[in-house]
Amino acid sequence: MYRNTPRSYGAVARAFHWATALVILGNIGLGLVAHRLPMDQLALKFTLFSLHKTLGVAAFALGAARILWALSQPRPVPLHPERRAETTLAEAVHWVLYASLMLVPLTGWIEHAATEGYAPILWPLGQGLPMVPKSPELALTMAALHKTLAWVLIGAVALHVAGALKHALIDRDHVLSRMLTGRAAGRAAPGGGHALPALVALAVLGAGAGWALNVPQPQAPVANLEAQASEWQVLDGDLAFSVRQMGAPVRGGFSDWTASISFDPDSGTGAVSVSINLQSATLGTVTDQLRGPDFLDAEAAPVALFQADIRPEGEGYIAEGSLSLRGETLPVTLPFDLEIADGIARMQGATVLDRRDWGMGAAYPDDGTVGFDVALEVSLQATR
Repeated sequence: MYRNTPRSYGAVARAFHWATALVILGNIGLGLVAHRLPMDQLALKFTLFSLHKTLGVAAFALGAARILWALSQPRPVPLHPERRAETTLAEAVHWVLYASLMLVPLTGWIEHAATEGYAPILWPLGQGLPMVPKSPELALTMAALHKTLAWVLIGAVALHVAGALKHALIDRDHVLSRMLTGRAAGRAAPGGGHALPALVALAVLGAGAGWALNVPQPQAPVANLEAQASEWQVLDGDLAFSVRQMGAPVRGGFSDWTASISFDPDSGTGAVSVSINLQSATLGTVTDQLRGPDFLDAEAAPVALFQADIRPEGEGYIAEGSLSLRGETLPVTLPFDLEIADGIARMQGATVLDRRDWGMGAAYPDDGTVGFDVALEVSLQATR
């Protein structure tokens, strides 16, 4: 029988139940292992997180299908309706399970869509979501909710399993066999109210979400570089970079930097000095690793310095000089385009650096794990 009856679960409901159990338990294990793997096992960490995210999307779809099917079916009656506290707790746990089946993968999916990070979802679609902007703040919020609700889900699963074992080993009734084989059990009778279990579940989920949203989240450092004396004053600008992680491009940037620019439009020559606060670097979900000693080492050497002379080159310009970073000073050339109109200079430039030249990521010698090339992009508007 495919459909439920008041005394039994149909084949479809049982298939949904065990498929969901397999996916959820497997994904909990993947997430815990991937989270605890050290960064020196980056390739394996990436792979496990990609599998975790992909299975999470599958869990979301499976959970939605299961809930829709459950709404169309009668729910088998409790075997022991006289045990009101036990029955209420069991139903509340079911409410938490159903809600968590949707909320846990959804919050993780939104986090993934909102951030630049690593470990892509292994589906053709799903890397982004409609109406979900790239936002570090949103990603942090969703990450906190995802983590907390995942522990709520783990607790609900543990209670659900404990209840099933109690019925099988202590009560020796047919609660478990109804879900294993579809055996009919219990007496058909008018169902009790669902308001109290639903309220209990809502309180549990609300408490978890409230706790997650009130835990202080890491904040981006406050800009602390003082503006440099400059002939041209920067009005707006962007200092960004991208690198490939596990073959996928990931974009980051620096939010705090200052520039001292001298430039003669008639000769096309000048000089530039740019100070970059490395503590303001962000790279999605791996920001902490980027700022750490393996890469930028921002705590030991918090400021990078680019100094260069400007001159015409072909139809554009180049800034030719050096970049001091991590205690190394190496030559760097930045080609750029420049337009000056109505007293506003608009500049766009790009170059490619090799992270190994500055000793970054020595623990990751594989270009397939963390790319050697770092594409640097600069744009700004300035006036004098």
